[in-house]
Amino acid sequence: MPDHDTRFSRRSFVRSGAAACLLTASSGMSLPASVKPLLQPRTRQAEDRRILKSLKIGMVKVDGSLVDKFKAARTAGFDGIEMNSPGMSVEETSKAIAESGLPVDGTVCSTHWSIRHSSPDAGQRAQALQDLQTAIRDTHAVGGNTALLVVGHGQDGPEDEIWPRAIENIAKAIPLAARLGVVIAIENVWNHFLYDHEGDENQTADKFVRFVDELNSPWVGMQFDVGNHWKYGDCGQWIRTLGKRIVKLDVKGYSRANQNWAKLGEDDIDWADVRDALQEINFYGWAAAEVGGGGADRLAEISAALDDCLGLK
Repeated sequence: MPDHDTRFSRRSFVRSGAAACLLTASSGMSLPASVKPLLQPRTRQAEDRRILKSLKIGMVKVDGSLVDKFKAARTAGFDGIEMNSPGMSVEETSKAIAESGLPVDGTVCSTHWSIRHSSPDAGQRAQALQDLQTAIRDTHAVGGNTALLVVGHGQDGPEDEIWPRAIENIAKAIPLAARLGVVIAIENVWNHFLYDHEGDENQTADKFVRFVDELNSPWVGMQFDVGNHWKYGDCGQWIRTLGKRIVKLDVKGYSRANQNWAKLGEDDIDWADVRDALQEINFYGWAAAEVGGGGADRLAEISAALDDCLGLK
């Protein structure tokens, strides 16, 4: 890892971003409509929380327009929402932000499973880079700060081949990410890469640490999924190992006993240790639910489950 002087702490990053917004507002500079809601005071409850709640747009199963979906998420208690890009309409999303008051905190690169940075095909890698750059641009355009990325897949070859291919390709997007202030947030997923898919539950986060550190930029971090690797490792220990590399969280439930996904709060994840670990690494930021969605009642249920699991009440 670069030393402390060459990387931003999370709190410094948030403060610098907030200061920039306040400076822009006070100096009379114009702001995109999508960003203005981010400058409005939050409730005291939200201001006092270390973690703000988000969710994936695909989880919002309510009728109506994108504005209606944003309003439903806000009513359910969420502080933000993640969109998918490529494929997102910046104009419609900006309208939904402005009319609902719910910000977009980030995007998910919508093609990263099928069009991969680790592909042996140079054309596919070029398209993967283009799609990541689109996600970065779209995120910036609507006032978000992360583009979530699955970095590759083990089926693309042995690790000593796919690792350097993915590093080389993703690195090409870092200058754009830095220029626009959007972090490339790597998610730990079941992609047969950076862990042993057939391995036991005692695996470590060491390879993820090496991968992030090899990209050597404050504009690359981890969107750590608490549920994804409960099957393979201790979530609290993974959080402690990844430390300041974690820029955001994804949250879902998994049961080791049943070897299957589970509802939040009905899983066997050690959430008390997760909370302790997040405190120890001084995490401040967003946590996005990534579970089966639904209508208004289901969204409220998910929001309450996040409160319970992450200690947000």
